Amino acid sequence: MQSGRRLPLFPRSFAIVVELLITLPLLAAPTEKLLHSFNPNGSDGLIPYAGLIFDGSGNLYGTTEYGGSEGAGTVFELTPSANGTWTEKVLHSFGKGLDGVIPIAGVIFGANGHLYGTTYAGGSEGVGTVFELTPSANGTWTEKVLHSFGEGEDGATPEAGLVFDESGNLYGTTTLGGAYGDGTVFELTPSANGTWTETVLHSFKPNGHNPLYPEAGLIFDGIGNLYGTTYGGGAYSNGTVFELTSGANETRTVRVLHSFQFNGKDGFVPEAGLIFDLTGDLYGTTTEGGTYDNGTVFELTPSTNDTWTEKVLHSFDHNLPGGTIPFSGLIFDDSGNLYGTAYVGGAHGFGTVFELTPGADGNWAEKVLHSFNPSVHDGLSPSAGLILDGSGHLYGTTLAGGRYGYGAVFEVIP
Repeated sequence: MQSGRRLPLFPRSFAIVVELLITLPLLAAPTEKLLHSFNPNGSDGLIPYAGLIFDGSGNLYGTTEYGGSEGAGTVFELTPSANGTWTEKVLHSFGKGLDGVIPIAGVIFGANGHLYGTTYAGGSEGVGTVFELTPSANGTWTEKVLHSFGEGEDGATPEAGLVFDESGNLYGTTTLGGAYGDGTVFELTPSANGTWTETVLHSFKPNGHNPLYPEAGLIFDGIGNLYGTTYGGGAYSNGTVFELTSGANETRTVRVLHSFQFNGKDGFVPEAGLIFDLTGDLYGTTTEGGTYDNGTVFELTPSTNDTWTEKVLHSFDHNLPGGTIPFSGLIFDDSGNLYGTAYVGGAHGFGTVFELTPGADGNWAEKVLHSFNPSVHDGLSPSAGLILDGSGHLYGTTLAGGRYGYGAVFEVIP
């Protein structure tokens, strides 16, 4: 069963924002470039829902939700050439036998150079897997299912990716399943013989103000606590930011750091994960709420009494060209600016890449770096976050648009 907060694959008659004619100096405007358009004519992947990662050589890696030789999704690699073009290679097509299907989340590298990720469905129980892709000397990659979700009180339907701890254990979330059916946090521990053992660290429970339904992934702080978001639950049933504290004897306790509320100012329904700044503040997005009910960017600041204070840094406004409904998380650059994507809105109604810059007065100014344009075979409707290279170029995916209408990989050049 699919969770209730998934976004549509393609925009349906979105009210296109009023076309704004913005005159900017030519040299000051960022340039967008499509690196790959996913092609339905063959075994290419289709509809990249998640973001990208780099390897040490500058190659890009990601997943597509559908497509491939079995139609159930792919892991792909994009390799740059000296002339500025990029060549795509499908590393794995999901769907054969008891393999996972529909990889909604992206992949991460392990210290061994292998790729790790999750699939939303498939596996022995049909409700998702954790997988590993191992490279060989001849350039091929071999997939192995490390865990199939769904047995007993196990989690089900993971929509988020994974994170490693310093010992090489994997951590993630499932949106459903667990002891109460409302999602889990899990750990996978490797053994010397190559097998992995799963432990459910927490089952989210529908009782009082508890968090429910984690769609996004997790991050660690410096002492081993995990942080994440849920799109349901909390004091107002509009989602939470939570902490899973590490304790003695491997015990972990969930604590709600913030419950989002429907009050005309706060955001609610967070669907992306979190990031830390250098001082230990947390940053994230919500898909709804804020002053204009089109989503927000927020900051959570810890205090000495162990409470956290939320501040809305930006409310997305459908009357402005900055885009609305940010399904993705955020990244920082070295100067402390935030970057993300908005799923719809912008000058053409199909989403944006935006930058938020902090001011001396504590306010943040938004700048649109790119508005996705359907009239030029551009990508459309970005649902995932961004990554930066060493030159300040931004890279991401769109789940629609491109030359064939099934999504694209893009680069924004400052």
